[in-house]
Amino acid sequence: MNKVFTDAEAAIHDIADGATLMLGGFGLNGIPENTIAALVKKGVKELTCISNNAGVDGFGLGLLLQTRQIKKMMSSYVGENAEFERQLLSGELEVDLIPQGTLATRIQMAGMGIPAFFTPAGYGTEIAAGKETREFDGKMYLMEHALHADFAIVKAWKGDTLGNLVFRKTTRNFSTSMAKAGNTTIAEVEQLVQPGEIDPDDVHVAGVYVHRIFEGKQYEKRIERKTVKL
Repeated sequence: MNKVFTDAEAAIHDIADGATLMLGGFGLNGIPENTIAALVKKGVKELTCISNNAGVDGFGLGLLLQTRQIKKMMSSYVGENAEFERQLLSGELEVDLIPQGTLATRIQMAGMGIPAFFTPAGYGTEIAAGKETREFDGKMYLMEHALHADFAIVKAWKGDTLGNLVFRKTTRNFSTSMAKAGNTTIAEVEQLVQPGEIDPDDVHVAGVYVHRIFEGKQYEKRIERKTVKL
């Protein structure tokens, strides 16, 4: 099975209107820049996007919000994007705000084949509305379902043509779990190498989970919020 694609546009050829996408990274760290740009160019709309956050104005998922291609966002943090706020308050964008640990675990459970789990996070709040609750050892818990996607899109530092992926430091946040939770997983990498060039002990996501891979280019790697100390 040849998993290698020439570029992002080729890798997303069958993503259609109404698709559910998981997009890896944390803030602007480790986001699939090339693939997001290709989605903007392709013009697919009515997307449901599952991501820890919504990027910033004019970059990351902010680009898809700017072009009104996202119908629904499922995230844990959205505070850096003014256009997101505007669309939310005007009713243009549907939002499912999920506690960060719950979001991460729902994705992990999908990759592990576990349909649901119980968590105390959100009990007694609006998040609990309509959800099953249960008591364990005198404490109340909510049942949360595993979170799947039509396509999981991640960005890694290095990958081989078999789909084995290596991430750099915190760029693996969410990405390693998302890669296992999509019906089709697309990986863009900074370096695409041949099988055997990655030590098996260094692999963070095994190639069995990755369906398509391509070498990206011209990464901006923006910093979401820069803090300096004198």
